[in-house]
Amino acid sequence: MKTTAAGTLGDLPLDQVRTLLAVVDEGTFEAAAAALHVTPSAVSQRVKALEQRTGRVLLLRTKPVRPTPSGAVLVRLARQLAWLERDAHAELGLSGAGDPTRVSVAVNADSLATWFLTALTRVPRDPPLCFELRREDETHTAALLREGEVMAAVTSAADAVPGCSVRPLGRMRYLPVAAPEFAARHLDEPVREALAVAPVVVFDRRDDLQDGFVRGLGGGHGAASAARHYVPTSEGFLEAVVAGLGWGVVPETQALPLLRAGRLTEPLPGTKVDVPLFWQQWKLDSPALAAVAEAVADGAARALRR
Repeated sequence: MKTTAAGTLGDLPLDQVRTLLAVVDEGTFEAAAAALHVTPSAVSQRVKALEQRTGRVLLLRTKPVRPTPSGAVLVRLARQLAWLERDAHAELGLSGAGDPTRVSVAVNADSLATWFLTALTRVPRDPPLCFELRREDETHTAALLREGEVMAAVTSAADAVPGCSVRPLGRMRYLPVAAPEFAARHLDEPVREALAVAPVVVFDRRDDLQDGFVRGLGGGHGAASAARHYVPTSEGFLEAVVAGLGWGVVPETQALPLLRAGRLTEPLPGTKVDVPLFWQQWKLDSPALAAVAEAVADGAARALRR
């Protein structure tokens, strides 16, 4: 699509696309009207006109308002346009160009706790950037990209989200571990069967690492115990395992120092879980986004397994 002098993007008027984004971001038509300095009626008319133009329902009139799958496509487009406008202002030296550019990224908790923040410190300081990080399970970060909520993501999805590029980062290795006292009490021989019934620590209800590990031991069948503790932070998860609440699958970089110190043990030495990670980002010719991508790829090369 090409932007025309009439203020359209192909057949999509820019004011209507931007209004749709405002409604999604603000949550209601009234709040969007206040942000845009127009009346709620004008906001409603623009959204209806855009729906008529596309022939699709774009918003679910809930509280807060949510985009439909078709609406999410246009929300992502609106965010990309806003990003390109900021880049253009910076290159032209227009007013406000000195303000930091905000880069929104979805990243899984374990990457955030181990290598990702160090990677961001290697992003060049000019132009100035501010990061908005959204923590989400690596199997679901791509959904935030698809919905236009973020412009890049660390994800386990190898297939590119529409409008995005994808590059492999490496494999994050996890080790099944437990506190020595817990292992002595709950993980007697045969250990493979004991892991399926012993108390287990799980990140949240989307976390499938422990269940997947037990299924692998059982030839594709079974799951970890129903006696599970949900601990939704990477650091808290590790502390729960060290404290003996249950066994868990822990990032190798977190587990190794504690294994050496004798505070953790491997119930099945030599077993591991490797999770492939990928970097997906909007297909935009943006120097800032390219600099972030290179820093993340460099950080992953240092921290992840090939």
